[in-house]
Amino acid sequence: MNAEQRRQIFQRFEAADPHPTTELEYTTPFELLVAVILSAQATDVSVNKATRQLYPVANTPAKLAALGVDGLTPYIQSIGLYRTKAKNVIATCERLLAEHGGQVPAERAALEALPGVGRKTANVVLNTVFGQPTIAVDTHIFRVANRTGIAPGKTVEAVEQGLLRRIPVEFQLHAHHWLILHGRYTCIARKPKCWNCMIADLCEFRPKTPLPDSGV
Repeated sequence: MNAEQRRQIFQRFEAADPHPTTELEYTTPFELLVAVILSAQATDVSVNKATRQLYPVANTPAKLAALGVDGLTPYIQSIGLYRTKAKNVIATCERLLAEHGGQVPAERAALEALPGVGRKTANVVLNTVFGQPTIAVDTHIFRVANRTGIAPGKTVEAVEQGLLRRIPVEFQLHAHHWLILHGRYTCIARKPKCWNCMIADLCEFRPKTPLPDSGV
């Protein structure tokens, strides 16, 4: 795939959705941070269901820390790995209070030092909250980058660096959300919807999947 093809791909994404954002529900940087920690190996839908019950009760580091692990657990036990996540969320709250005045830091190193926060989570927060052109490579983005030919790579890190090198600068801020939404709803894992894809003519995936037989 050449540079002009990549530019056209992101021009189409931008035309279709000029201001994409996460599907996680939040109103503050802290709420997003917690939601992203909870979303590891879980769906945004399941996380949103949990936080709709949790945040009216506790949506600051101090209030969540006061709940403790046992108090937080009932709100998130429908989410995978909830025991580990409960411990990480409470520990993160305590770290934010002790080291950052209860505020979510805008620096990668500080974010990644928080319990339960890895590079992917930090990238989401830096991009969505602080407007940094980072790309959090999850399974959807990894698949889309490789399948389309936008930025092939054998590891998450290789794909992330490839995307940052190859995506035109003017599209990098929103690239994360465009790619994840494309992978979630169009370029899906088992059978991509090539017949309904806005970039099918630019994508290098072969063979393209046909329109499903309606049976009519």
